[in-house]
Amino acid sequence: MSVTTESAVGPDELAVLKLLALEGGLAGDVKVSCSQLADRLEASNQTASRRLQRLESEALLERDTVSDGQWVAITDDGERALRAEYEDYRRVFESDAEVELEGVVTSGMGEGRHYISLSGYQRQFEDRLGYEPFPGTLNVDLRDDSVRRRSAISSLEPVPIDGWEDEERTYGPAVCYPATIETGDGRTYEKAHTIAPERTHHDEDQLEVIAPDKLREELDLEDGEHVTVSVGDRR
Repeated sequence: MSVTTESAVGPDELAVLKLLALEGGLAGDVKVSCSQLADRLEASNQTASRRLQRLESEALLERDTVSDGQWVAITDDGERALRAEYEDYRRVFESDAEVELEGVVTSGMGEGRHYISLSGYQRQFEDRLGYEPFPGTLNVDLRDDSVRRRSAISSLEPVPIDGWEDEERTYGPAVCYPATIETGDGRTYEKAHTIAPERTHHDEDQLEVIAPDKLREELDLEDGEHVTVSVGDRR
């Protein structure tokens, strides 16, 4: 899944975004003109201008027009779109693609314990993950660079957890990905999974991890301790 948009942004616009990144657009403002961009794209000036407008309207870049061109800079959302493209190509050409996310352990609100223990989810965890999770999640507060890199997970193969309902309410679907956790002093735990609602753009700086064991005890973790979570296919 290269980039999540409904209509305006497609491969042509992503090609423009890549060209701007190659010119230094991830580091800050770069100056471009529609004619120069059109030459690189082998397209008309109008086409080049239209693609820039679409990227701007989707908040993938910012523009400031001046008399002899325009200054453009790729936004965080634009960088995430490029990283998702990059991870797609990694999956094509590399057999062990994974995404490394870094952060610190933090205390959650206790909601994970409730939802993971629900029978409609438990049956699926046992069937699709191969274990009954410990009733609770390990919460990781991601570093800024890992928040930007997190979107690349969408290019990996998920383990879907279906939504379900009981007599009182409906519970939404979720996605899991195999994960390995490594502490700052080299302790590792391999049989874990990240878990998140299937459709969410909220709390991207928070990562939740489940496992058959209580991870805080298995890895002797305390709040504020640095961990690396490697997300990807376990072979």
